[in-house]
Amino acid sequence: MGKDARKKVVFISSFPPRKCGIATFTTDLIRNTAAAAGGQFEPLVVTMRSDSVLRYNDPVKFEIRQNVRRDYICAADYINFSHVDLVSVQHEFGLFGGEAGSYLGLLLKRLKAPVVTTLHTILESPEPAYRRSMMELCACSDVVVTMNERGVDMLSDVYGVGHDKIRLIAHGIPDLPFVDSNYYKHKFGLEGRRTILTFGLMNRNKGIEVMLRAMPRIVEAHPDVTYIILGMTHPLVQEYEGESYRFSLQQIVSDLRLQDHVIFHNRFVNDAELHNFLCAADIYVTPYLSHEQLTSGTLAFAVGTGKAVVSTPYWAAMELLADNRGRLVPFGDSEHLAQTILDLLQNEGLFYELRGRAYDYGRSRTWPKIGQAYWKLFSEIEVPVHMTAKVVLTAAETISSIEAPEPSLDHLLRLTDDTGLYQHARFTIPDRAHGYCTDDNARGAIAMAKYYSQYPDPHALRLLDTYLSFLVHAQNPDGSVRNFMNFHRTWREDEPAHDALGRTLWALGTVMACPPLPAHLSLAKDCFDHSVGQVHKQHPRGMAYAILGMCDYLRQFPGASDIKRQMELAADGLVRQYEENRQRDWEWFEDILTYDNAVLPHALFAAGRSLHNETYARVAGKTAEFLLDNTFDGDHFSFIGCQGWYERGKPRAVFDQQPIEAAGTVLMLRAAYDATKNPHFLTLQRKAFDWFLGANDLRVPLYDFQTRGCSDGLMAGGVNGNQGAESTVSLLLALLAIIESCATIDKASNNEPTDAKRSRGAP
Repeated sequence: MGKDARKKVVFISSFPPRKCGIATFTTDLIRNTAAAAGGQFEPLVVTMRSDSVLRYNDPVKFEIRQNVRRDYICAADYINFSHVDLVSVQHEFGLFGGEAGSYLGLLLKRLKAPVVTTLHTILESPEPAYRRSMMELCACSDVVVTMNERGVDMLSDVYGVGHDKIRLIAHGIPDLPFVDSNYYKHKFGLEGRRTILTFGLMNRNKGIEVMLRAMPRIVEAHPDVTYIILGMTHPLVQEYEGESYRFSLQQIVSDLRLQDHVIFHNRFVNDAELHNFLCAADIYVTPYLSHEQLTSGTLAFAVGTGKAVVSTPYWAAMELLADNRGRLVPFGDSEHLAQTILDLLQNEGLFYELRGRAYDYGRSRTWPKIGQAYWKLFSEIEVPVHMTAKVVLTAAETISSIEAPEPSLDHLLRLTDDTGLYQHARFTIPDRAHGYCTDDNARGAIAMAKYYSQYPDPHALRLLDTYLSFLVHAQNPDGSVRNFMNFHRTWREDEPAHDALGRTLWALGTVMACPPLPAHLSLAKDCFDHSVGQVHKQHPRGMAYAILGMCDYLRQFPGASDIKRQMELAADGLVRQYEENRQRDWEWFEDILTYDNAVLPHALFAAGRSLHNETYARVAGKTAEFLLDNTFDGDHFSFIGCQGWYERGKPRAVFDQQPIEAAGTVLMLRAAYDATKNPHFLTLQRKAFDWFLGANDLRVPLYDFQTRGCSDGLMAGGVNGNQGAESTVSLLLALLAIIESCATIDKASNNEPTDAKRSRGAP
């Protein structure tokens, strides 16, 4: 490397001011690599953004929202156009979006620069999705760094990574002096006290309750002991369960009368504060509850500062504390933990022996030495010469690279009040004159359950709860369902026939298949069981909606034989309807094509897969083909208009085309792909979605890029300017399905051999 040539390295990681261990690690890594490089190093950071409140400064150059798939593609393009020499990934599954963090693979496969990935977690017995994600990550990386000897073996034995790709570089340790803890205790008002420390972001695997239950015996022998618990609750834990773990620990302290011997510091501390706490501690304890933790920055820090360490035997501790550098105790054993700490407090020779061995070992792992190791690695890797070639993309690859609007709740929030989702709008303003209906609130619940599973936004959870509350209220004592409610919250008397029961069951099943919280599963199951007996009274579309709900019910409870029987009755009814109405030139369930046509073959595709019934699949295929023949002209979709529909032997209506037809077709085509694995259906699925964006008879978009809503229909003279509930939820359901299909395509393409991927120019 020439004197004036600086190596430009992009770090993909979390970064301060985000409060997490990997953000701290990346900061230390950049600082110490820069020191080792002596001016030959230019770091850039692409950070994983946890929320919109944080504001980043240099060296952060690009921010990725965790669950926004498009951001990963944009980040890859940004890196490629930044002329970088190397990409360093700090990997932890929870940092990245997609199933098991799979969106990261979408980014890495598009990069032109070589990739060095540092693994902060390696799973010994991964679930299939995590295995796929890790194997893809390693395949996309030129070098994989693990911090532990065990990690080398696991990468080779569990994931089949070649030893020539693996590097062992330890977790960095602060370069602090070996000091007498008494010198630092005055900073915290702990003079004359024995101090025990645990620090790090808190979660239930930390096992702090085990240490608290050891404290009474320790205090009885040494009344001057103080246990310091330093660290805030992990932000993800706080989001889902608040401070319940910390409160349970405080209750244990109260029950054991340890208030004078336990101190909680509920905050994230900077490096200087952490160093002071470490230097003030006599004994450091990590009483974790399971062995599956390969790295621990907190334990590495404690060893490096020469603390007398007591730990449970998780993987990182077994390596760091080997050769008498600390003491290991069984998981969950408070008695053994208490006795081990008492031995250290009562045996000064043993206490200083452990400290000395730990400190000496840590000298080989101080951050300056780790910075040198990374700089040496970075310097060895040269940018490959890429041959530019025109490559013909497959249909799946073409689809996966097409951008779609980012899902938004803006207009849905505008259309929803405390009661539920308004049916209609005048332009974008909710129209109270028409009140609410169960149909729309059921659609809204389906959309929010699917949205929340991809984007855990609290607004989506609030909307879901509102829509579910409406559905519960719509149920009658006999399990039937009311549909129309006016603005004054009274139900319409003598309402016309409707499909609200079927849509309600679809919504409840969707929630059961992916419940945000356990309470949602319990509520949805109770309501579903209460109404499922009414399915036989439904018209064909109501039966189809119910079938989709029952398929989701069986995803959660596969052994529910009564639900299987109900589904068979409904699916048999659709098949019978088809057999009675089909003609040589009319492969359909009725003698007319009307509204939401695609849900009928969609339901049979789903039932065929769920029940392994070839008859259902056959009828689904024939009717889907017939519907496509009458709505897709080879260029774009032209759906059946509701101003006259399409009766057999008569001209078909072209307008008013409804968004529900496009959404239903998008969902049906995904079901067709799931049943057949024919990628042609995914190509058509995207064509159907593009109807919203202007690929229609008038070449005008129905999606409103400003309001994030959707026009109510495609009229002969243009779009209907109103943006009501059915159209907006239809757009959102279709968009979520397209995003899910893109993830499926990415996952399928990831399974190809690495050599094939590299032959297309991937690193």
